[in-house]
Amino acid sequence: MAAELVGGALLSAFLQVAFDRLASPQFLDFFRRRKLDEKLLGNLNIMLHSINALADDAELKQFTDPHVKAWLLAVKEAVFDAEDFLGEIDYELTRCQVEAQPEPQTYTYKVSNFINSTFSSFNKKIESGMKEVLERLEYLAKQKGALGLKNDTYSGDGSGSKVPQKLPSSSLVVESVIYGRDADKDIIINWLTSEINNPNQPSILSIVGMGGLGKTTLAQHVYNDPKIDDAKFDIKAWVYVSDHFHVLTVTKTILEAITNQKDDSGNLEMVHKKLKENMSGRKFFLVLDDVWNERREEWEAVRTPLSYGAPGSRILVTTRGEDVASNMKSIVHRLKQLGEDECWNVFKNHSLKDGNLELNDELKEIGRRIVEKCNRLPLTLKTIGCLLRTKLSISDWKNILESDIWELPKEHSKIIPALFLSYHYLPSHLKRCFAYCALFPKDYEFVKEELILLWMAQNFLQSPQQIKHPEEVGEEYFNDLLSRSFFQQSSTKRLFVMHDLLNDLAKYVSVDFCFRLKFDKGRCIPKTSRHFLFEYGDVKRFDGFGCLTNAKRLRSFLPISLCLDFEWPFKISIHDLFSKIKFLRVLSLYGFQNLEEVPDSVGDLKHLHSLDLSYTAIKKLPDSICLLYNLLILKLNYCSELEELPLNLHKLTKLRCLEFEDTRVTKMPMHFGELKNLQVLSTFFVDRNSELSTMQLGGLGGFNLHGRLSINDVQNIFNPLDALKANVKDKHLVELELIWKSDHIPDDPRKEKKILENLQPHKHLERLSIRNYNGTEFPSWVFDNSLSNLVFLTLEDCKYCLCLPPLGILSCLKHLEIIGFDGIVSIGAEFYGSNSSFACLEGLAFYNMKEWEEWECKTTSFPRLQRLSANKCPKLKGVHLKKVAVSDELIISGNSMDTSRLETLHIDGGCNSPTIFRLDFFPKLRCLELKKCQNLRRISQEYAHNHLMDLYIYDCPQVELFPYGGFPLNIKRMSLSCLKLIASLRENLDPNTCLEILFIKKLDVECFPDEVLLPPSLTSLRILNCPNLKKMHYKGLCHLSSLILLDCPNLECLPAEGLPKSISSLTIWNCPLLKERCQNPDGQDWAKIAHIQKLVLDV
Repeated sequence: MAAELVGGALLSAFLQVAFDRLASPQFLDFFRRRKLDEKLLGNLNIMLHSINALADDAELKQFTDPHVKAWLLAVKEAVFDAEDFLGEIDYELTRCQVEAQPEPQTYTYKVSNFINSTFSSFNKKIESGMKEVLERLEYLAKQKGALGLKNDTYSGDGSGSKVPQKLPSSSLVVESVIYGRDADKDIIINWLTSEINNPNQPSILSIVGMGGLGKTTLAQHVYNDPKIDDAKFDIKAWVYVSDHFHVLTVTKTILEAITNQKDDSGNLEMVHKKLKENMSGRKFFLVLDDVWNERREEWEAVRTPLSYGAPGSRILVTTRGEDVASNMKSIVHRLKQLGEDECWNVFKNHSLKDGNLELNDELKEIGRRIVEKCNRLPLTLKTIGCLLRTKLSISDWKNILESDIWELPKEHSKIIPALFLSYHYLPSHLKRCFAYCALFPKDYEFVKEELILLWMAQNFLQSPQQIKHPEEVGEEYFNDLLSRSFFQQSSTKRLFVMHDLLNDLAKYVSVDFCFRLKFDKGRCIPKTSRHFLFEYGDVKRFDGFGCLTNAKRLRSFLPISLCLDFEWPFKISIHDLFSKIKFLRVLSLYGFQNLEEVPDSVGDLKHLHSLDLSYTAIKKLPDSICLLYNLLILKLNYCSELEELPLNLHKLTKLRCLEFEDTRVTKMPMHFGELKNLQVLSTFFVDRNSELSTMQLGGLGGFNLHGRLSINDVQNIFNPLDALKANVKDKHLVELELIWKSDHIPDDPRKEKKILENLQPHKHLERLSIRNYNGTEFPSWVFDNSLSNLVFLTLEDCKYCLCLPPLGILSCLKHLEIIGFDGIVSIGAEFYGSNSSFACLEGLAFYNMKEWEEWECKTTSFPRLQRLSANKCPKLKGVHLKKVAVSDELIISGNSMDTSRLETLHIDGGCNSPTIFRLDFFPKLRCLELKKCQNLRRISQEYAHNHLMDLYIYDCPQVELFPYGGFPLNIKRMSLSCLKLIASLRENLDPNTCLEILFIKKLDVECFPDEVLLPPSLTSLRILNCPNLKKMHYKGLCHLSSLILLDCPNLECLPAEGLPKSISSLTIWNCPLLKERCQNPDGQDWAKIAHIQKLVLDV
């Protein structure tokens, strides 16, 4: 475990698990029945206690004595080996219990027979292995005199006591105040909003200061301050740079930040060109956070395309080095250390317990002396303050003030003593959880629930006498680390990060046991490594994988990239991985799309607790997977070829998490209800067999589930009382899907309603989807605010419902989708339910409403609406929006809806579509889609519209683009399907247009594009479903970097001149004539495309 990596209290957390195992009656009984030497257990117990007492003293002495440090490493190695032996015994115990379950009365016979006839070799292995570990521990214990180590009883919270002290709870509120930085913030905002133009365009200001001083926090507060709106920047972007400065990588990151799109270009010239085109003539504000590069020529290469921005553009940099700022020719703003009063305020704010308004005089005196030692750094003041908030006595505060850690030797100068002190005083169970996070690269954003599952798989989440579930323990541990500032909330919702200095600290305390490919030094995985993290793409450029099998004690094998990969990148085969590295606790093959079969040898991984095969091509799981009796977590999400779960899945009695979203699985295995420990279940299928479905629904009712659940084939519930057996209301779910078969014909709508009524979820549910429900009305829990926390609601294909329920009553609802209600003709007052309805709704979508004709919109409804979509509603005659109707044909009855906040609008017009679309009614609109608006003739704007970025127009044959008033400047993506529109595109586009991506669909021409048609800003052209297209002109493609040709059956060839060198990405799909010419290597057009880096052909 990379978590038991510093001696003392950190080691104690692991040792407590060993002590519990060694003292358990099951272990003693195991040794007696196998006639093993019971003294081994007692001696190992005594020796581990002896080592534990020495390790506390060794933890501090390791920093000044390399011999002690080497001793600690050897101790950890021996202790890990002891844990592995204990784990094997635990596996055998579980195996005996599982195999005895079908016939409980024969348990004694089975175990006895099992012991006497089969496992003599296993017995010898256990005895010899434990003796060898004992000899190593005895040898190490005898060195205490030579090393000057003393027996100690650790007095901090991290003692080896059996029951960890409960930490005070705290409210996890994101801080909105930064102490002592108001003047700095005002200076930077004045610089941003001033009209002074810098001859060295763009103007750059660098916030310079040491780590932990608050540079990033200050930049974040500036970036989000409303005052900078006065500067009227066209582009705002935040880019994290870090110490890995590579010109192409940094330039691509900037490009992706301003376009919100992934860029796959591998050529610097192409990326430069794209960035220049995006920046040209536009005023931008760019933050480059945590810059380390001191090479001027590399910075100049990044700066060059940025120099084409409009006057007034600004770049704000955070860096630790003045040389960095000097090479960037920037204004330098040196961030000073906080003043005494500000330091005290930061410290006091974090050290006060909830409800305490002031410290007493004695604590205040000690506190001020501690503050003096924190070098006036906000990060250290915050973490040490959080530490002291958990300390209850004056003696605790004095112990921290007088700790030797403040005098950490210079060779460890990368680690700030105050941070290490905060770590040192962490309870032991939090130490190992934090240290495991050394696997994460700097600035890596992680999901709380995923990290808790990793901790669980490493056996970090122990509760005395199993009073609490591991998931609850993990939640407490995570929140404790968050409250102590070891974790921080990311700017991305639901994600978390560690500060760089704390990442350094985690790596420092786990350096011998964690290896992160690319991020850690070395071309070979150390033999001591227990945890290995990688990205598939990096493996291919790494030579050290002959030695992967040298790290035979690996416990974690984790890819972190979300990108999918088709080839197994390691030199070692998957079978050999399973056969030679048998101590894995966490194994992830996520995203290895060529994996079609899991080797039977997976059953040899006795220690495996977590297996993730998501996004692979497996068709079935081997039967041997049901021998993984210690498995806690099994993930099979998006295995699109997987057809069934193993028949003996119920033998995995410890399983707590089972996920198989979007697979071909359609039924639950027999005896599924025996998985009594299941806490997370992604999907459940109700069986056609009524007797079996009743039994399985009862099994589902017995699970203490939380998180997300999808119940499928609800139509197979014949008796509404069976729905009650599922006990959905008592499950603490966040998200629930209820799905009936689409072709189900109900025999009794009242029974359908009663079944749905009996599937009422818990009041804390946040997301609900009901699909293919066949009742005529909904039960009251859907709309009466029983679900007071509901944020997302989807009602889909409920074709027998004749009116919508009063969903406006749902007080927290933010997103609502109504899809496929064939019985709805009009929507009126019944939809709203109260005067101030839909108070929080931000997104509203209607789709495939075949009979819907009228919509009455109430004046006081939808005060926060940002996105409105109405697609495939052919009979809807128009919507009365903000006093002027979009439809010139017919105004819907009712008052007005405020559209000033709308950001996204989709209109599927049908035959009664409007003739004019007035863009001015939607001042914040960012995305507009108009489809099948047969009568639409023009889109108009009286004033320049600065927010519209995406415009999609399909099957609107009469429309003209902005015949008066010009074209919105900020449009980046456009899709058109009318030659009249395309011909006018060049005429209406401003020279400074931002248009980057153009989709051309269903165009009835033989040649496209011509040499003057496309604007020079365009980088990507996508031609789709043009059956008469035969050829293309070379000059019309000259500005492109990406070209996609799809469903063009008569396209004969590429231009005679070939394709421009600027094109780095080409996709040709379902173009049969072209396909023949592009074959490698003999196709007539192959030479025209052979140079292209990213090539996707339908071959």
